[in-house]
Amino acid sequence: MVNEDDSKLFEDSDPSKNTETSSQSIPGVSSDSGKQWASNFSTSASPPKFVSLEEIMQAANGMKNMALAHEIAVDNNFQLQKLEPGDDSIQKKVKEIMHRAFWNVLAEQLMEDPPNYTHALVLLHEICESLEDLVLPHHTKIRENLREVLDINLIKQQAENGILDFQHYSHYVLSIMAKVCAPVRDDRIHDLTQCTDVVKTFKGIMETIQLMRLDLANFTISMMRPNIVASSIEYEKTKFAEFLKVQADGLAYTRRWLLKHLTDEKIKAAAGDTNGINHITHFLLGEAYLDLLNWDSSPEAETLMLDQGRLLELRDKVNRLTIVGSVLLLCGNTIGAAVQGLADFKKNIKEHLDVLLDSIHSNKMLREVMPNIVIQINQDIKMTLNKIGAPELTQSVEAILKGQIMDLVNEDHKIRHLVNLRIRQFLQKIILSKNTVHTQVPPGLSSLQEELAAIAARFFILVAHNRSVFSEYYQEIITTEIAKRNLTLRSSEPEADSMDV
Repeated sequence: MVNEDDSKLFEDSDPSKNTETSSQSIPGVSSDSGKQWASNFSTSASPPKFVSLEEIMQAANGMKNMALAHEIAVDNNFQLQKLEPGDDSIQKKVKEIMHRAFWNVLAEQLMEDPPNYTHALVLLHEICESLEDLVLPHHTKIRENLREVLDINLIKQQAENGILDFQHYSHYVLSIMAKVCAPVRDDRIHDLTQCTDVVKTFKGIMETIQLMRLDLANFTISMMRPNIVASSIEYEKTKFAEFLKVQADGLAYTRRWLLKHLTDEKIKAAAGDTNGINHITHFLLGEAYLDLLNWDSSPEAETLMLDQGRLLELRDKVNRLTIVGSVLLLCGNTIGAAVQGLADFKKNIKEHLDVLLDSIHSNKMLREVMPNIVIQINQDIKMTLNKIGAPELTQSVEAILKGQIMDLVNEDHKIRHLVNLRIRQFLQKIILSKNTVHTQVPPGLSSLQEELAAIAARFFILVAHNRSVFSEYYQEIITTEIAKRNLTLRSSEPEADSMDV
């Protein structure tokens, strides 16, 4: 796809402002990972060479395939999902009509005297082929038995002679499915064996086979995942290089994102160091990634587009967790020892704030929901104090706590700033560490250990994989910028010398 505005490589990070096409979705893959490369693909206003539409589409399709490989590499829980059309979509209505028609015709044919097995033979043939695909290669005996029993020519002869026992074949098919299916499908198959309606049984068989196909695909992915991860880095490098060939400047946003944190002081500090560029790139990338965790930031860099959804999600999680941690500290400091050591109290606060903050994506939205947070915290405190037999808060203490929590909407609030700083420092140690080391949970945030660990794990995987794929581009950008600044500095030295004279 070529966007109408060819002067801008990518649309704003707000999904509602992006043009979506059918090529954006990967069949069977969840779309919560953010925008696909194909939907953001465009030609530049001033390309360095002429490119054909075929080259552009090949690069766009390459980005789509790259997106799938990337999903598997960075998501430990990646799974294919059944693709269902929307409830009001024409595709779903057509699909329902066609399926209903098939099963109605099958039922009518089986009710004829003598029964008509035209549709039944087609169905059994399809089931036989599907089961062969689901039987693993080492299950040779099952495969041989399957081909022997579901011999379509034999079944056709039985139908012509009027001795075909269609129900017998349904029981046999279910027995094979029970042997090769994942444990999660056992109950479904057991229920089908109890069904006395032949048509409903075979309808359930076909639906279950589709689910078993997904189970097998996901099992295969899980078994091959180490190999996929190892090869995806080179694959992504190749596909991204193909993308850059049809772009005048395919790293414009990446350059802006990365060089934002490059200062003259850092350049001077690395001068004379043989590994200076490597060190600057390593730490600069860490700063750039941490900067994306601010609510006023968005991952617009071209090298981040496959992870845009994940990064926005992590950004929101970090900021929400900052508010939760701040509220817990304020409650502990204001109320005192009565609640400081109560794990249930902290757990209730976290659960209730998770619900209230779930749809919050900016500080402006936080301001709107903060009064509800104050009410919820007040209720939790009263319930806890009553449960442990402690006296209720005085009106003055209650008013102080309310004011302190309401003040958390200010981003420069001391407690909020402190909690956010500690979370960022915790994440910084993890993503900058070149060795696997245990990192201590920041002081005062031990009650958020589980949430911090989950965020850190996802953040580390994203940064590490991104470095592996795009490090050459990052290093080239920084090397070029440093050389440019040094040249500018040297060119200004004669003028400075003449002024001294």
